[in-house]
Amino acid sequence: MQNKGLIKVFAILFGLACIYQLSFTFITSKIEDNASAFANEQISNTEENYAEKRNEVSQSYLDSIASEPYFAGITYEQAQQKELNLGLDLKGGINVILQISVKDLLIGLANGSEDEQFRTALQQATEKQKSSQESYINLFFESFDELEDAKLSSPDIFDNIKLRDEIDFNMTNAQVQPVIDQKIDESITSAFEVLRERIDKFGVTQPNIQRLGESGRILVELPGAKDIGRIQKLLRTTAQLEFWHVFQANDFQQFLRQADQIVKQKLAAQKDTQTEEKTKETDTTAQSSDDLEELLATEESEKDSISNNPLMSLVQSVGNPRGPVIATFALSDTARVNSYLEFPEIQNLLTGEKKFTEFAWGKSADDSEFIDLYALKTNRESNPPLDGSVIVDAGQDFDQVGRVVVGMQMNGKGAKIWEKMTGKASKQGTQIAIVLDGTVYSAPGVSSGAISGGRSQISGDFTIKEAKDLATVLQAGKLPAKTKIIQSEIVGPSLGNEAINSGINSFIIALILVLIWMIFYYGKAGAYSDIALVVNILFIFGILAGLEAVLTLPGIAGIVLTIGMSVDANVLIFERIREELQKGKKQPDAIKDGFKNSLSSILDANITTGLTGLILLVFGTGPIKGFATTLLIGIATSLFTAIFITRLFIDAYTSNNKLLVFTSAATKNFLRNISKQFLNKRKVGYVISGALIVLSIISLSTRGLNQGIDFVGGRNYTVRFEQSVNPTEVANNLQAGLESVDVKTYGSNNQIKISTKYKVDEQGEEVENEIQKIIYNGVQELLPTGTSYEDFKVSSSNSIGVMSSIKVGPSIADDIKTASFYAIIGSFIVVFLYILFRFRKWQFSVGAVSAVVHDVLIVLGIFSATYSFMPFDMEINQAFIAAILTVIGYSLNDTVVVFDRIREYFNVHPKWPLSKIIDQGVSSMLGRTLNTSFTTLVVLIAIFAFGGESIRGFMFALIIGVIVGTYSSIFVATPIMFDTAKKRGIDLTEKKEEDELGEKATTTS
Repeated sequence: MQNKGLIKVFAILFGLACIYQLSFTFITSKIEDNASAFANEQISNTEENYAEKRNEVSQSYLDSIASEPYFAGITYEQAQQKELNLGLDLKGGINVILQISVKDLLIGLANGSEDEQFRTALQQATEKQKSSQESYINLFFESFDELEDAKLSSPDIFDNIKLRDEIDFNMTNAQVQPVIDQKIDESITSAFEVLRERIDKFGVTQPNIQRLGESGRILVELPGAKDIGRIQKLLRTTAQLEFWHVFQANDFQQFLRQADQIVKQKLAAQKDTQTEEKTKETDTTAQSSDDLEELLATEESEKDSISNNPLMSLVQSVGNPRGPVIATFALSDTARVNSYLEFPEIQNLLTGEKKFTEFAWGKSADDSEFIDLYALKTNRESNPPLDGSVIVDAGQDFDQVGRVVVGMQMNGKGAKIWEKMTGKASKQGTQIAIVLDGTVYSAPGVSSGAISGGRSQISGDFTIKEAKDLATVLQAGKLPAKTKIIQSEIVGPSLGNEAINSGINSFIIALILVLIWMIFYYGKAGAYSDIALVVNILFIFGILAGLEAVLTLPGIAGIVLTIGMSVDANVLIFERIREELQKGKKQPDAIKDGFKNSLSSILDANITTGLTGLILLVFGTGPIKGFATTLLIGIATSLFTAIFITRLFIDAYTSNNKLLVFTSAATKNFLRNISKQFLNKRKVGYVISGALIVLSIISLSTRGLNQGIDFVGGRNYTVRFEQSVNPTEVANNLQAGLESVDVKTYGSNNQIKISTKYKVDEQGEEVENEIQKIIYNGVQELLPTGTSYEDFKVSSSNSIGVMSSIKVGPSIADDIKTASFYAIIGSFIVVFLYILFRFRKWQFSVGAVSAVVHDVLIVLGIFSATYSFMPFDMEINQAFIAAILTVIGYSLNDTVVVFDRIREYFNVHPKWPLSKIIDQGVSSMLGRTLNTSFTTLVVLIAIFAFGGESIRGFMFALIIGVIVGTYSSIFVATPIMFDTAKKRGIDLTEKKEEDELGEKATTTS
C-alpha cells in the first residue's frame, strides 16, 4: 500500500477532530447529569408534581451556570450549541409539518375579490387537491384556464392596487401566472422567516425549521421541548394585530332587546313548522284519533316551553353603559349567540353608524366560564385604522399596578395614527379595542388625551409566559396566511429517555457480538478488523456531530446495521487473502492481491447499498432521513477503515515476516473447498419461490396490509398504565366518543396504542384536548387514584398517561404513500441501470431485479399474513418503506458480490461450461455470503430484542429481508441470469479489462 504515512496522518487527525466534536456532547451530558442530581436532592419524590418541579429546578441550575467555563474554557452554553443533536424520538419534543394556506394567499393578492370565476377556480382547486399531488397554485391556474373567457388580469381579480405595478389588463393568463407564482413564493418565504424568528426567540435548543419543496409546507422540529400546548399555539397564531374603535354598551342595549324578539319569533316559527310536519306524518300513520290528540297536546306543551327571551336569557350580565363590553355570556353559549347574531333580520337592525359593526369575543381567563362580547366599529373594506405592521418592538412588562402586560413600540407612521386614534377616543370618552387574531385582548379607554410617541400596552389577564409568547409573535411579525398542522408527532420526555437507553443497549450488545465473532472466525486478523470497526464508529459519530445532523432511533439502527454490514468488506478481503494463500502465494503477495482483487466487489456492494440510501434521503422524511444519513455516512467510513485502517495494522504486524493466519483453530477448514452444483437445484428453488410469491399475492389481495396513519391519515396515541390492561376493554370504553377507534397492545402489556380518524381534518388545541379528554375519561378507572387530566396528557413528564401522539392529515398521508411508491419503483430502476452499467449485459440486470422483486413480495406477504397476531406493531408506514428499500440494497449487495465473482471466473476459466462457471463462482463466495449474513442477522436480532418497540416492526422486516435476500442471490438471481443467457460466451468487461484479466489468469495458472 502506497502513501501509508499520509493515510496514518489523515486517520490520526480525523480521529482527533471527531473526538473534539464529540467532547461537547460529553460536556453537556455531564453538566446535565449534575443538574438532575441537584434537582433530585432539592425535590423529594413524595412532593406533589415532583417531576415538573425537578425539571424547573434543573433548568434553573443550568441557566445559572450556562456561561461559566467548565472544561478548557468551554461553557455549557457553548457546548450545547455544538453537541450531537438528538432527534425527537430520543429526546422528546414536537415535530410538525405546517401547511401555509395558498388559497388565503391568493385571496389576499386578489384583494379579497368576490369575482365568480375567481371563487369557482378556488373551489375547484380545493376539490382537485384532495386527489392530486400537484401544488394548489398549479391546480388553481389549471381550473381558472378551464373557465370560459376568464382573465387573471381582470380589474376584479389581480389587476388591483396591490399588483398594479406588475399586472395590467392586457396581460394574458400565461403572463400573469409567473407573477402570481413569485408572489406566492415570497409570501411562503415570509411565513418561513416569521416562524423561524418566533422559534429562535422561544429558547428551544437545536431547533430545525425548513421548507419542504414548493408545496407551501414547513417542517418544524423542536427536540427537548416540553410545553407542547404553548408551542402549538405559538406556531398556529397568525399574529393579525388590529386596533379598532368600539361601541359602548349603551349603544347596543336596545339592539339586544330587538334582536331577542326576532330570535323568539324565528324559533317559534321553526317550532310551528316542525309541529305541522309531525302532524302530517302522524295523520298518515296514526292508528286512532286518540293518538293525534295526544300528539297535539304534546306540541302545545312544547310551544309553551319556548323561552320568552331566547337571547337575553343567555346574557350573564350587561356591561357598564359607558364601557366597551356589550354583554357577558357563558363560554358554552358562544356558538348559539353567534348563530343568532348572523340572522339576516338581526343584521338589518344595524343601520347608520352601526352598519359595519363586527362582533368579537374577548379573551377569556383560563379558569373562567364566561366571556365578553364587543362591537367593533369597522368599515366597508374591514380595514383597521391601525394594524400590527407598525410594531417595531414588543416585550413582556408590568403596568402601574403590577399586572402582566405586553409593551409595544410603533414606528413613525404608526405613532401618528395612534396619536390620532387616542385623541379621538379621549375626546369622545370611548375605548380602543386591541384585537389579535379576531380576539379582543383589551379595550382600554384614553383619559389623558392623545398618546404620542407610539408607545402602548396590551393587557388581558396574562401569565408571564403568555405575555412573553405574545411579545414574541408581535415582534416576529404576522404570518401572511393561516397555517394548518397537517402532520405532528409529540413524544414525551420519559419515552425519549427510554428510547435512548434501549438504543444504546442494542448498540452495545450488537457491537460486542460482532467483535467476538470476528475474533472467533478470523483470529488475530479479526482483532485488527475490530479495531477498524471501533474507529469506524468514532468517525460516524464525529461526522454526525460535525455536520450538525440529527441522531434518531432509526439513525441508531442505521449505525448498528452499518456495524453488521461494514464487516462485510473485511470478510471479503480476508476470504480473498485465504484463497490467495491456498494458491501457494507468499504471505506479502497474498495480502497485497487479497486487498486488490476484492476491491471491485467491495465497491460494487457499497455503491448499490449507497444508491438505495440516497433514494431514502430524497423521498424520506424525519426519522427516515436520519436512517439514510447514518447509513450513507457509515458506508463511506466503513470503506475507509476496512480498506486502509485494517491494512495499516496487518502490514505493521507482518512487516518483520511474522505469520498472520486469517483463521482460528475452530474455523480453519470451515466452508473450504466447497463445490456445489447450485444450478441443478434451481427448479426446486423456482418452485419454493413461486409458492411463496403466490401465497404472498393471495394474502395481499385478500387480507391486505395493516396501513398506518402515515398512509391513511389519523391520530395515534401511545398510552401507558401502571398495570396490564385489556385493549378490547379500552376500545369498548372509547367507541362511543371516538369513531373507528383501534386499540392494541404496544410493547409491554401495560402500554397500548390508540388509533382514530376522529376529526382528522380539524386542528387546534381545542381538538387535541377534546380527543385526549375522551381517552382520559375512557381509561380513567384504569389510572391510579387522583390522576388528573393534566398529569395524563402528553405534555406531562410522568411515567404514565399519554407518552406520545402522532397526527397525519389525509392530504399529506396521500403524499407520503405516493412518495413511497416512487421510492420503491425508483430503486428498481436504479438497480437495473446500475447492474446494466456495471456488467454490460441485460441478463445480469434481469437476474438482480427479479431477486429484488422476489424479496420485496415475500416481505410484504409475510407482513400481510401475520400482522393480526404478531405480538408487536406491524404497521405499514414510512419506517417500513425504509426497511423495504434497505432490503433492496442488501439483496442487491449480496447479488452483486456473487455476480462479480462469476464475471471474474468467465475470464479466468474461459473454456469452462457456463453452468460450471456459475456454480464455482457461487461456491467460492459461500463462506463470505453466510458469514456476512450471519453477522448482519446477529446485529438485527440484537436491535429487534433490545432496541425498543417503535422500531421492532422495522427490524423484523430487515431480518426477513436479509434471510430472503441471502437465499435469492443464490437461488433466484443467478439461475434467472443463467436461464436468460442465450449463449455460453458473454463479454462481461471492456476489451482492455478483459485482456488484463486474461494475462493475470495465465500468470496465475
